[in-house]
Amino acid sequence: MAHAAEAPAVATEMDFIEILAKGGPMMYPLVLMSVVTLLLILLFFLTIRRNAIVSDRFMGTAETMIRKRDYAGLSNYSMRRNECMARITQKTIDFITNNPTSSFDNVREVAQAEGSRQSGILTSRINYLADIGSIAPMVGLLGTVIGMIKAFLEISSGEVAGVKQMGLAEGVSEALIATAGGLAISIPAFVFYAIFRGRVQKYVSEMEAAATHLMAVLHAQSQSQRQQPTQPYSNPAQRAREDYAMPVPSPLAGERPDLHGI
Repeated sequence: MAHAAEAPAVATEMDFIEILAKGGPMMYPLVLMSVVTLLLILLFFLTIRRNAIVSDRFMGTAETMIRKRDYAGLSNYSMRRNECMARITQKTIDFITNNPTSSFDNVREVAQAEGSRQSGILTSRINYLADIGSIAPMVGLLGTVIGMIKAFLEISSGEVAGVKQMGLAEGVSEALIATAGGLAISIPAFVFYAIFRGRVQKYVSEMEAAATHLMAVLHAQSQSQRQQPTQPYSNPAQRAREDYAMPVPSPLAGERPDLHGI
């Protein structure tokens, strides 16, 4: 008698996989989205951090090379780094090297454009979590509708009262499992989206401050270079690389800045 009493309890126990299997066909895309969400969260924890955006080590090395006017070395060093600030510096230094007579406004526009691009890349990455958080409940709702349709079809096709009840319970359970699955994916996705959005905003602000600092150092070096006496150069290409000087706006209205004495 004891074994007979325990048998129904054992029969009703189901593990998590069996519950998912009873959620209907919409559980397959929900499981896929849950895996993608988990991978994105792990990836963002590794990539959205301060040293991956702008590090003190890079800033110190970059400032030292700028003060030494080692633009070629700074470009190569930036190319080897994977930081967002390194990409901004590389684009700026490459523009200065290829256009030694460009104005400071042009150099600043190049730095701002690359900074905006790096900021957009960071923002677009975390938007995937927001997209999954919005789509997952819709997929779960679709599974709910399918489950309810199935329940009412079972009721309409049943001939015995017990069969009708069994069909109704199966359809409703499928609907509820699909809804729960969609919410279980959506809620964590939005939570981590909010966390990473705050990180991105903080690090983008630090990146903008670092870029402004490097632009100020470049401007200061250009001014000191303009004040030094002109040295003879046997190679004109060497003069174009080493004698880069960004113009300083004239305090007199309407007066054009002097570009390298031209």
